[in-house]
Amino acid sequence: MRLSTSLLLRGILAIVVGIVSVAWPNITVGAFVVLFAVYAFIAAVTDAMRAFSSESAGPVFGYLLLALLSVAGGIVALAWPGLTALVLTIWVASWALVTGVVEVGLTFRQGQSSGARAMWVLSGLLSIALGVVLFIRPDLGALSLAEVFGLFSIVYGVSTVVLSFQAKELSSAAANVGLTHRAA
Repeated sequence: MRLSTSLLLRGILAIVVGIVSVAWPNITVGAFVVLFAVYAFIAAVTDAMRAFSSESAGPVFGYLLLALLSVAGGIVALAWPGLTALVLTIWVASWALVTGVVEVGLTFRQGQSSGARAMWVLSGLLSIALGVVLFIRPDLGALSLAEVFGLFSIVYGVSTVVLSFQAKELSSAAANVGLTHRAA
C-alpha cells in the first residue's frame, strides 16, 4: 500500500471516529471500557492456553498468573467503569504525548516538502497538547475526554488527509523526474 493511500485511509478513519465520539460521548466511553474488558478476557484465555501447552512448569505458572491478572482486569473494568475510564484517560494521555513527539520528530525526515513538514508538526503538536491537558486534568471526566478525543480525531484526520494528497503529489513529482532522466 502506498504512503498516500495509507495516510488517506487513516485520516478518513480518524474523521469518522471523531464524529462518532463527539455525537455520542456516552457510547464512546462505554465502548472503550467494554473493549478493554473484552481484550482482557481474550488475553486471559490465550495466556491460559499457552500455560497448558508449555512443556515445563515455569512458564505454566507465569502464564496462569498473567491469565488471572487479565481476568481481574476485565472484572474491574466491568465492575468499576468510572475507575477504568480514569485509567483509560491516563493511557490515552500517554499515547497522545508519545505519538505527538514522534510526529514532530518525523518532521525532520529528508525529502519532505515544507507543507508536509507543517502538517506533521501540526498533528504532533495537537497530540502533545491533548496529552498534556489530559495529564494536567484527568478529572475532566471520560465524557469530556470522548468529546476532546473526537474533536482531536477530526482535526487530526483532516490534517492527515491533506498530508496524503501532499505525499501523492510528491510521489508523482518524483516519478516524473525519474521518467525524465530515463528518457534522456
